[in-house]
Amino acid sequence: MITPGQTVQHYENFPVGSLLLPKAFRRPIAIVYHIARYADDLADEGDATQAERIAALNECSNEIARIANGTPPITARFQALVPIAQQYQIPLQLFEDLFSAFRQDVVKTRYANFGEVIDYCRRSANPVGRILLHIFGYTDAKMLAQSDGICTALQLVNFWQDVAIDLKKDRIYLPQDELEKYGVNEAQLFAGHSNPAFSRLMAFQCNRTRKMLRAGSPLGRALPGRIGLEIRTIVLSADRILTKLQQVNYDVYSARPTLGTLDWPIILYQAIKAGFASTPTQTGCH
Repeated sequence: MITPGQTVQHYENFPVGSLLLPKAFRRPIAIVYHIARYADDLADEGDATQAERIAALNECSNEIARIANGTPPITARFQALVPIAQQYQIPLQLFEDLFSAFRQDVVKTRYANFGEVIDYCRRSANPVGRILLHIFGYTDAKMLAQSDGICTALQLVNFWQDVAIDLKKDRIYLPQDELEKYGVNEAQLFAGHSNPAFSRLMAFQCNRTRKMLRAGSPLGRALPGRIGLEIRTIVLSADRILTKLQQVNYDVYSARPTLGTLDWPIILYQAIKAGFASTPTQTGCH
């Protein structure tokens, strides 16, 4: 079980809170990220029972309730959140949305259709983007909607990248109705061998995800300076993972496509170049 104060090392595709951002934003984002990652690990990592995981996530919700009621939180990670939430007027419901998604991960391992997957992303990913926009000070409806599109796409990229890893947890995010449509069954998934039907299914998922990513990508130019550069870098990172999936014909069983040292200079160059684009369609995505 993940215990309070314990951390788990993770590979990260997307440089949220990186050195690209102005220094003033890094600590508040780190505090938020630490809480989100800790709660996510409660759902996924270690050897806790379902009941223990749910209880630990419920205590995260209790900490948010204490903050909302003006009562000091018990744990240091949530104590650190109090001044951040107050300073940037972050809606506390965004944290509860995250915790609800993580609780769902403990008990729900199949998704009937894409609508169910999107509802999960609405709570597991979109709150992070909305919290970031509150910290940056940009919360108009259009920007929030673009952020939702990006964050949902980022979550989906992780799903398609991690199909094989999630199967080890008996968890499938590929929609059941789309598995049937493309002629892929669970026995084939667990066999761990890519075939033409699986490749077609994954191509469909990745192409749809890329469209969502593109729809939100103008946010990276609407936000100023290094904030916009950070968002463009995140978008381009996701786009590059999708390209890598395509290059291996979506065979996530043989190799999990990741971003390496050589990818980052290219991504950063494209992100800087995209900042000078004159039209909303020139995002640097392929």
